[in-house]
Amino acid sequence: MSKYIFVTGGVVSSLGKGIASAAMGKLLESRGLKVTLIKCDPYINVDPGTMNPYQHGEVYVLDDGAETDLDLGHYERFTNAELTRDNNITTGKIYYSVITKERRGDYLGNTVQIIPHITDEIKNSIKKVSVNRRVDVVIVEIGGTVGDIESLPFLEAIRQLRLEVGRGNAINVHVTLVPYIKSAGEIKTKPTQHSVGTLREIGIIPDIIICRTEKPLNDATKEKIALFCNVDKEAVITAIDVESIYEVPICFKKEGMDRLILKFLNLKCKKEDLREWETKVLKRLKYPSKEVEIAVVGKYITLQDAYKSVYEALIHGGIANDAKLIIRRIDSEDIEKDGEEGHLKGVRGILVPGGFGHRGIEGKIKAIRYARENNIPYLGLCLGVQTAVIEFARNVCRMKGANSTEFEKNTKYPVISLLEEQKNVKTKGATMRLGIYDCVIKKGTKAYEAYKTSRVAERHRHRYEFNNEYRDILENHGMIFSGIYPKNNLAEIVELKNHPWFVACQFHPEFNSKPDRAHPLFRDFIKAAISCKR
Repeated sequence: MSKYIFVTGGVVSSLGKGIASAAMGKLLESRGLKVTLIKCDPYINVDPGTMNPYQHGEVYVLDDGAETDLDLGHYERFTNAELTRDNNITTGKIYYSVITKERRGDYLGNTVQIIPHITDEIKNSIKKVSVNRRVDVVIVEIGGTVGDIESLPFLEAIRQLRLEVGRGNAINVHVTLVPYIKSAGEIKTKPTQHSVGTLREIGIIPDIIICRTEKPLNDATKEKIALFCNVDKEAVITAIDVESIYEVPICFKKEGMDRLILKFLNLKCKKEDLREWETKVLKRLKYPSKEVEIAVVGKYITLQDAYKSVYEALIHGGIANDAKLIIRRIDSEDIEKDGEEGHLKGVRGILVPGGFGHRGIEGKIKAIRYARENNIPYLGLCLGVQTAVIEFARNVCRMKGANSTEFEKNTKYPVISLLEEQKNVKTKGATMRLGIYDCVIKKGTKAYEAYKTSRVAERHRHRYEFNNEYRDILENHGMIFSGIYPKNNLAEIVELKNHPWFVACQFHPEFNSKPDRAHPLFRDFIKAAISCKR
C-alpha cells in the first residue's frame, strides 16, 4: 500500500508548497523510493486552461494533453514521477463527476451532499493515482491557505483518508510563514501558532511544520513553535529563502527532513544520494564560468509565474553550458511604443514565448526582425514560431500585411491559420491541440544537431498552425522546415539559412526540461548565445 504525505499551507499564499512538495519528492527518490505527486486546486474551473495568465500564471501541459497547475511543472523538474491528468484534482472536476453520477442515478435517490459524496470523490481520486502508479509514496498538495472556504472539502477528505489508512501510513506537513519584523528585530511565531490552531480545529494535526523565513530559526524559536504547535522540535523545519529553488532539497536534507518522513511512515531504505544533484546542478549554478544575457519578449512579463517553465528551462540551458543566466524581461508592448533598439541592445539571445490574442504582437515581430537582421540567436516557442513566420513573410518574402487569421481574419496572406479540426470547435476548455505529438527532424539542421535523432515527441498547446500553401515561397527565400508532424504534414520547427542560430518551434520544449537534463533546444540556444559576437 502506498504511503501518503499531505501538504497544507497557512498564514499567506505563495509560500512555496509546490516547491516544498517537489523537494520532498526529490529527497525520497534519492533514497530509492518511487513517488508521485498530486495537486488539489480548490477553484471551480475544471482545469486552468481557460484562465488568464495574470490571474493564475502559466498553464502547464502534460504528455496526455492535460492542462494543469504550474506546480506540476515543479514536480516534473525535481522528480522522475510520471504525471497525468489524474495528478491535478480541481473542485470543478470533483463537482462535475459527482453531478454526472447524480444525473445517471448512481446515488439511488440519496440526497447528494458535501459529506460524504464530495469528500468520497476526492478520496477516490487520490487513491486512484496511488493504485494506478504502484508507488511507495504519494505526496498530496492542497492548494490555497488553511481557513479558506474553498479548500475545506479537500481538508476534510485528507482528514478522513488519514484515518482510513491508519497511523504510520500517512503524515501531515504544514507549510507556514515565520515573519521577521525588521523594526523590532524579532522573528514572530504567532502567525504559525494561529495557522496550526486553525488546522487542528478541523481535525488535522501536523506532524512536520515547514517554516518559511528570511532569517535562520534558532533553537529557542524552534522550541517555542514545537511547544505551542504540539510537534517535536526536530519536526520544526527551517525553510530559509535561497537564491535558487534547486537548493531546497539540500536545505531539507540538512534539516533532517528525509529521516523524519521515513521515521513517521515506517519506511526503511538506502542512504540518500544527491551527489549528482549537487555537482551537476548546484555547483554550476553557484560557480559558473561564464555569463550570458537573454531577452524574453512576452505579453505577460509583469507576472513572474506566467512564463515559469520558460525561465526555468533557460536556467537549465545555462547549467548545461556552465553559464550564469541573466534574463531581461521585456514587455512586447513597450517595444511597440519605444522601438526595439533601446530594449534589446546588448543581449546575446532573444526568446519569444507562447501566448494568445493580438495584443503586443507587433512588438514581438519587431524583436524577431532585430534578431534576424543582427544575427542574434533566436528561440521561438509556439506563438514565437508563428510571429517568426509572419516577420519573415512580410520582410523577406515581401508579402505585405502577412498575418495570422487569429489577429486579422481577412489578411491577404494568411501564413498562419486555424487548424482544420479547430474550425468547428465551439467551446474553449480542453479543445486545443494538446499533449504529445511526434516530430520528424531533418538531418543537417540545427534541430538535428541539438536532438541528435531524427524523431522526437513534444508537448503542444495551440489552435493555429503554419499554412502549408506558403511553404514553397518561404523555403525559396531561405526558411528551412526542419521538423514536421508526419501524420498531417504540419510544420513543427523552422530555421533560417545564413543565420548563426535561429530556431522556432510550434510545441513547448520548456515542459520537457530538467535542471540536470536541459532540453536540447534550450541547451543549444544558450550555447549559441554564449558564442554570439555583438
